[in-house]
Amino acid sequence: MSTSTITDLPSYAVAFLGLGVMGDPMAGHLARAGHRVTVYNRTASKAQDWVRRNGGRAAPTPRAAAAGADFVFSCVGNDDDLRSVTLGAEGALAGMAPGAVFVDHTTTSADVARELGAEAHERGLFFLDAPVSGGQAGAQNGALTVMCGGDAAAFERAQPVVKAYARAVTRLGGHGAGQLCKMVNQIAIAGVVQSLSEALAFGERAGLDLNTVLQVIGKGAAQSWQMDNRGPTMIEGRYDFGFAVDLMRKDFGLCLDEARHNGARLPLLALVDQFYADVQAAGGGRLDTSSLLTRLRDKMV
Repeated sequence: MSTSTITDLPSYAVAFLGLGVMGDPMAGHLARAGHRVTVYNRTASKAQDWVRRNGGRAAPTPRAAAAGADFVFSCVGNDDDLRSVTLGAEGALAGMAPGAVFVDHTTTSADVARELGAEAHERGLFFLDAPVSGGQAGAQNGALTVMCGGDAAAFERAQPVVKAYARAVTRLGGHGAGQLCKMVNQIAIAGVVQSLSEALAFGERAGLDLNTVLQVIGKGAAQSWQMDNRGPTMIEGRYDFGFAVDLMRKDFGLCLDEARHNGARLPLLALVDQFYADVQAAGGGRLDTSSLLTRLRDKMV
């Protein structure tokens, strides 16, 4: 019995909108999986550079990129950015053929996911909100975790294609469910990074060899992905690993806004959000999220 691989999949016409630190490698994985990729980026030179490195073609508008595509993917900045590439005369939805699937990897509000899901349905299209976890390294290595909301049949169609850059692709429910799951992810990360920062700052003040400390406690109940992957770099004062403080605060804002609607209490998240505001105020908005440690050392960013 043969084993199916990514390269055994059909070759689709796909579009990718947004070629930032996440979108660029994700689109590259689609090209290497054999799909015919058209890219769009607000800064056209980035799209042309992507084509030079990966093949395919660049389009001048989201609508032009989406024309004739079986799947359209996006990874942009926020709700307004997503609306700008989907809606209007030059938006992707205007160019998509009936039955095509739009897969959005932006971290947005659940409200905009529901809004665009309804708009796509009216046009005979499908929309999946599909935020990701795994950061820049996950995108580059094709090892992202993807959390999806939307129509089950559309998800089944899109899942094998998304696996070009993902190790796990899971549907959580209807439109908005993927975004709500991403909020749970960010809430969980907040406390872990702050606790790790406090632990390292304490160990440093105590005069311990922190790398040895991590080797010891990393074998016990304190172990976490953040400890394994960011602990050593935090000790070195290196904070250039992709997902920035500015973006995390944007995500925290989405979580806190949703909590105001559903009645959830997020006291720790609200506190850590203010700690990240301190990092921003010290000029560290583009540092990665492990830079919370800078607040607890003698010298800020």
